[in-house]
Amino acid sequence: MGGFFGITSKSECVAEVFFGVDYHSHLGTRRGGMAAYDKEIGLQRVIHNIESTPFRTKFEHVIDDMKGTSAIGCISNSTPQPMLIRSKLGVYAVCMVGIINNAQELIDLCLEKGCGHFDAMTGGAVNSTELLAALINQKDSFVEGIKYAQELIDGTASILILKENGNIICARDKVGRLPIVIGKSDDGYSVSFESFAYQKLGYVDEKELGPGEIVEISPSELKVLAPAGKKMRICAFLWSYYGYPNSAYEGVSVEVMRYINGKIMAKNDKNSGIFKDVDYICGVPDSGTPHAIGYASECGLPFARAFIKYTPTWARSFIPSNQSIRNMIAKMKQIPVPELINYKKLLFVDDSIVRGTQLKGTVDFLYENGAKEVHMRSACPPIMYSCKFLNFTRAKSDMELIARKVIYDLEGEEGEKYIAEYSDASTQRGKKLRKVLSDQLNLASLEFQSLEGIIEAIGLPEDCLCTYCWNGKE
Repeated sequence: MGGFFGITSKSECVAEVFFGVDYHSHLGTRRGGMAAYDKEIGLQRVIHNIESTPFRTKFEHVIDDMKGTSAIGCISNSTPQPMLIRSKLGVYAVCMVGIINNAQELIDLCLEKGCGHFDAMTGGAVNSTELLAALINQKDSFVEGIKYAQELIDGTASILILKENGNIICARDKVGRLPIVIGKSDDGYSVSFESFAYQKLGYVDEKELGPGEIVEISPSELKVLAPAGKKMRICAFLWSYYGYPNSAYEGVSVEVMRYINGKIMAKNDKNSGIFKDVDYICGVPDSGTPHAIGYASECGLPFARAFIKYTPTWARSFIPSNQSIRNMIAKMKQIPVPELINYKKLLFVDDSIVRGTQLKGTVDFLYENGAKEVHMRSACPPIMYSCKFLNFTRAKSDMELIARKVIYDLEGEEGEKYIAEYSDASTQRGKKLRKVLSDQLNLASLEFQSLEGIIEAIGLPEDCLCTYCWNGKE
């Protein structure tokens, strides 16, 4: 994943962009970058590795070292960006959020069409943003180039371009899997993945780009360069996990959706008889918490924070590349509240269950601290397919997903024919999946939100949502 932020203004804006980009730190952990335009200096750029240090720490100096009335920046889980490009379209900075699955095919295409070379990284790989720029530069305008690139790319590409005149071009991916929102102030315009980022800087909502829409912003004007398309497939997982609580996508609040989602799960559980035995409803922090609050509200049981995450020094447990160190950090972050765990029957709600590794550690931790029973509810359906549009699962194979691994263990390759049945809690295969997972994770019970339930909680038409990771439908 990743996120970006930009401002074009009548006055100096580097500090504002620094804070706006920092507000996207929950979306990526590998690279951070900023580019700025100043009338005297021109375009400037800085990129840092942020795998072991937060964006804020690595980039504090840019407030003093970089100048500009226009700037863009990004947090990325992929290659370093923004890139500074010099081409027939002029000098510009560019960054993207998304993934290019057919990179080798497009590299070969560019080389055949006269792109002399690419700057190769370790192992010969090409920076995906440089590849994007090479595709854009095949055409005679940014709009033609962006449309050309997005049509050729198998995957997703939402794009920000900072031109050498200080204007910013914003292009949402062709089916709108990711959001792009525009804010306005007296001094200019801001563009962001997360709306709250510019709202905190004094901008008000101006426009949410539609699928494939391209706009150009200057300090005084927002101009639509290409209208929005009709087909939209915004990622439904944004509301369940990735999106920041204060944001809204397509008019739907992330935090409110999570409350509603929890209530729907509790309604589904009402006939199970489980409520009479549970002492507390708890959320796996942080994104599981609002789902749990909604669940507790609906079932009438007290909500409790049975353990707290210690985040001042390790804000994200997946920063280190070493899995054993990630697991150790995840364990060290969990601080119990013994009075709320010891001899208690607890029902936890988590945002999702992907590989199950950290969840198993959490369940073991709760029993080690005296829990009598641990029940688990997942705020989304079983994840059956690795994301090929945003790569949020970071799984190299579907078999890394715990639900798919269980299915394979039960039926081998034959089980792939029955994935829909395994997702459905009412079928025999669905019940078997939940029983096996409960046994593996040492849970008293386990259930998942249904696909219908999460769509109801979001409140958008099903054909506007990307639910590929759950049902494999594009």
